[in-house]
Amino acid sequence: MRDIALRFTAADQTLAGTLTLPAGSGPYPAVLLISGSGPLNRDSDHRKGAFGVSRELAAALAEVGVASLRYDKRGVGESTGSFLAAGFTDNIADARAALAALAARPEIDAARVFLAGHSEGALIATAVAGSGAPPVAGVVLLCGAARTGAETLRWQAMRLLPGLPAPVRALLRLTRTDFVAKVAKNHDKLRATTTDVARLGGVRVNARWFREFLDYDPAADLAAIRVPVLAVTGGKDLQVDPDDLDAIAALVPGPVEIDRPADLTHTLRRQPGEPLLRKYRTELRGPVDPQLLSRVTGWVAARAAVRGAAA
Repeated sequence: MRDIALRFTAADQTLAGTLTLPAGSGPYPAVLLISGSGPLNRDSDHRKGAFGVSRELAAALAEVGVASLRYDKRGVGESTGSFLAAGFTDNIADARAALAALAARPEIDAARVFLAGHSEGALIATAVAGSGAPPVAGVVLLCGAARTGAETLRWQAMRLLPGLPAPVRALLRLTRTDFVAKVAKNHDKLRATTTDVARLGGVRVNARWFREFLDYDPAADLAAIRVPVLAVTGGKDLQVDPDDLDAIAALVPGPVEIDRPADLTHTLRRQPGEPLLRKYRTELRGPVDPQLLSRVTGWVAARAAVRGAAA
């Protein structure tokens, strides 16, 4: 396995990433790895938590003979631009540019290029694959939603409420605050903004991203995907409804496989007992679930016709 530093242009920005090539001679099948929401670098790491999803997927894919490209988001790591000023549609455009850059590499077989996205990255992969430009050979959706961003965030609020710290829950009861309604009210405030960046509760947020994300409905793009799809969401995901897997299977007209590992969380690690957001810090000390990595790499390798791959 070897890593090559890669830079490519997306609109007026220069994004930086890592092209990981497996052993042996090319041209190789390849996967564009798209990270989740937040200011994540090419490895899917945040300054407050090292998720490592893209990094571990890249290494696992290389082991089965598949190359990959992962990249820093705008304004993160070595990429130019501003993360806070980037919209959801900018993130989609950046993924398209990354896909084109990957397919153009001489080491890569452009007819065997796949998309794999986690969380927001799964929605971005859905949008890119649904448009058919550039074309891809298959799509992996990890914790991918099948409803609007607003609906997904309201579902999150309902799931996260029981796991909030006891003093916070007590304060909500004392003030008779409906947590889910408060989240929806914040969405209304964000929709009313007109700038790329705004303040919400005294904190600067990427308002344009929220406006676009809240209203994005992946249903139409899912219905336009005719290449094979693998969708995996854990039964203990607190941020995306695992039941969205059934909607994905119903919407996508191409071949679809869905998996719902019982103890898998949004971090793509296993969590025993009751799923709680505050357990993420402990989860992230360990690696991405090996069974999840094996499932993804095996699926890609089989569809890329890598010698010795199991379906």
